[in-house]
Amino acid sequence: MFDNKKEILSWSLYDWANSAFSTTVMAGFFPIFFKQYWSTTSEVTISTWYLGLANSTASILVASLAPFLGAIADKASVKKKLLIFFAFLGFISTGALSIVNQGQWQVAVVFYIAASIGFMSANIFYDSLLPSVAPKEKRDFVSSLAYALGYIGGGLLFLINVLMYLKPELFGIPDAPTAIKLSFLTVAIWWAVFSIPIMLFVKEPTTTNDIGIINSIKSGWSQLSSTISKVKKYKVVTTFLIAYWLYIDGVDTVVRMSIDYGTSLGFSTSALITALLMVQFIAFPATLIYNWFASRIGIKRGIFIGIVGYALISIFASLVSKEWHFYAIAVMIACFQGGIQALSRSLYSRIIPKSNSAEFFGFYNMFGKFAAIVGPPLVGYVGLVTGNPRFGIFSVILLFRPVINVLISLPISLNVALRSPISSLLFGINGISH
Repeated sequence: MFDNKKEILSWSLYDWANSAFSTTVMAGFFPIFFKQYWSTTSEVTISTWYLGLANSTASILVASLAPFLGAIADKASVKKKLLIFFAFLGFISTGALSIVNQGQWQVAVVFYIAASIGFMSANIFYDSLLPSVAPKEKRDFVSSLAYALGYIGGGLLFLINVLMYLKPELFGIPDAPTAIKLSFLTVAIWWAVFSIPIMLFVKEPTTTNDIGIINSIKSGWSQLSSTISKVKKYKVVTTFLIAYWLYIDGVDTVVRMSIDYGTSLGFSTSALITALLMVQFIAFPATLIYNWFASRIGIKRGIFIGIVGYALISIFASLVSKEWHFYAIAVMIACFQGGIQALSRSLYSRIIPKSNSAEFFGFYNMFGKFAAIVGPPLVGYVGLVTGNPRFGIFSVILLFRPVINVLISLPISLNVALRSPISSLLFGINGISH
């Protein structure tokens, strides 16, 4: 099958390792604990504002570093070293959340930002190792395997963490707050332990023309400038990237802020966690169905429907009053979450020049890392100004509304067929942008 199965599995297991952070910490327990335990304010809108700023700050820092980190990955033989460095930053900072005392929201934010930077930055070097792990003709499969393992691994640990929280006595844990703190620690250990295979068994090929870190950083500026010039020549690419940045920001905002929003409305923590679990386990079959549907109606229509769906989610979310309403919102998110990411990637691959696909996809990934910069603080600020968290979540529609007109204007055939629905599914099921 493959020349080095151990290396492929070792590389893929890193997705299994770090997906626990995006699921248990980023989307799940951190928003709950931040509002109910660490925050010193009784005003839910203020704590939402703080959380939005934390998410935005982490995204801005990583996005700003991305061109330089990408250049280093391409030009210097330090991929594994920097992967280990940022992964270490991630799981140490995540573990540190378990010792933050009640009311110390500032400390919690610092550790959360550091962990997020570690998580997102390590992925740059993780992705850059794929060509050395699998030959070109087998990379789709290997990449899909990693995404699938990440989905399963993240969901599995989150399920265990939820049981720890709901039934702490079964695990010998004294109370729910202690269970959440221990959950942060389990994520750190899970992330660290399953990172060992990639550190030991994945080989990094020596760069033939290693120019060193300093020169690599300088190269980042010139490479970025060159890519910008090329992108500008393709109006359809520029237009799509702007649209993509807006609606992916909205998608990530819904994922990151939904638990905080539900907490602001006074819904029970068990109900919110149940809703998040519903998203995790409904998303897989729902995305498969969605991709099959999009393959019949065309990729552009598929993305269009997904954006409209998320706009409706923002509207419906602002009107929820009962817990079962929140469950219904969770089902809606699960229906569109994976599909819109997979379709976006597939559409982009069709509008860029094949001769510069690596450069253009580097730019695409940078825009993806800029996601969640506008949305979270927008939700927090609108809620803070109005004094009503419902207006905050409703404001996310501002990120989707202009995109609808932009997509309609794109000169792309409405009947472009998708690649394999299963392949598209596996590339887009991890929720928060990878």
